[in-house]
Amino acid sequence: MAKLKRYVVGPDAGGRSAVLMTEATNVQESPGFFWRATLWSTREVPVDNSLADDRGLDLKSREPFPGGMLFRALEIPPDAEDKSAHRKRLLEFNLEVEQKHAPSDEDLQRHPSMQRTDTLDCIVCVKGEIYLVTDVEEVLMTAGDTVVIRGTNHAWSNRSSAPALLVGCMIDAAPAHKETSK
Repeated sequence: MAKLKRYVVGPDAGGRSAVLMTEATNVQESPGFFWRATLWSTREVPVDNSLADDRGLDLKSREPFPGGMLFRALEIPPDAEDKSAHRKRLLEFNLEVEQKHAPSDEDLQRHPSMQRTDTLDCIVCVKGEIYLVTDVEEVLMTAGDTVVIRGTNHAWSNRSSAPALLVGCMIDAAPAHKETSK
């Protein structure tokens, strides 16, 4: 799984800029399915930079706190050959991370990791290659490519033989879709 350093810079006791933290501390993983680290999160925007705690530790859900943001690294290994095991593990993960919008059966047929959040996501493919899957198309992203996802369905499909590393920021946003009552 990914090995990365997280450097958090802020004021030291004398008010000078200094590296205050050097390790990624909020790491979750499911070998064969994903590795992720929440590098920073906030409960507010604009951000209160006077808070000194490790704000990467606060968040366990998929989305940022209401009115907040999160900064995360996500490593995705090659897609699992057993699609039903892949789907089962990701559905369990959706429960663990309090997924707001459950994927439909049609979504899961498209790809086991199909998901939707009420966020603005700005993501960079840092290493490897990965397909961004939407409801109607797929785009191959390679290192250096970026995507902005505006609260819509999407999935990540790694069809290569090596892990892909994505790094990005999710910002709480108004939903792109109006919920309809059934």
